[in-house]
Amino acid sequence: MKRYIILLTCILFFCITNSSAQDSYIQCEDTCRHIHGIDLSHYQGEVFWESVGANSKMAYVYLKATEGSTHIDKTYERNIELAHKYGLKVGSYHFFRPKTDLTKQLENFMSQCRPGDQDLIPMIDIESTGGLKTDEFCDSLFKFLNMVEEAYRQKPLLYTYTNFYNKHLKGKIDDYKLMIAQYSEEQPVLDDERDYTMWQYTAKGRINGINTYVDKSRFMGRHSMKEIRFKHF
Repeated sequence: MKRYIILLTCILFFCITNSSAQDSYIQCEDTCRHIHGIDLSHYQGEVFWESVGANSKMAYVYLKATEGSTHIDKTYERNIELAHKYGLKVGSYHFFRPKTDLTKQLENFMSQCRPGDQDLIPMIDIESTGGLKTDEFCDSLFKFLNMVEEAYRQKPLLYTYTNFYNKHLKGKIDDYKLMIAQYSEEQPVLDDERDYTMWQYTAKGRINGINTYVDKSRFMGRHSMKEIRFKHF
């Protein structure tokens, strides 16, 4: 009798634990109808794109191309080729270093982010002031954004965190589309209450074909893919 009770207890514990584990993998895309996507870099290792492409909930991917003046993401070339092959809309991003030579940063980005390969407008990842005061940081950033716009003949998408935007960029980049990162159940609210196009809602997403955590994002409200399509002139 004791063995029977112990067995029942173990089965019940397994069921509860397994159910909780399954619940922990429920993501925003499982409960809403917004357009969802991911962003990737070498941190995700080898990606099995056939499996990723089979996930119809992921419509787009932003791939890290470059950082600063010399760094090139080692997985970029393979990832962009296979992401296209398996049906995702692809964009490329550059991690901005405000104290690094701007011309060299642009040259580095353009060496990888070739217009003919792009479905989505370039994205600039803005996370650090490099130790500069806000005015100095913004001066460097705005010069670089103008250079990117001139090179690609369209404004880039800007990626940053809620707190970083509120502290350094509030009211200064109204002409740009934004992807705002905030890893919480609540949607971001910027201090100036401005609209933003996309929300990166988790850095611990799961998806078939990727063995590590992955950043996931979605479009907000009535915003859609057509707003960030790369214009091929």
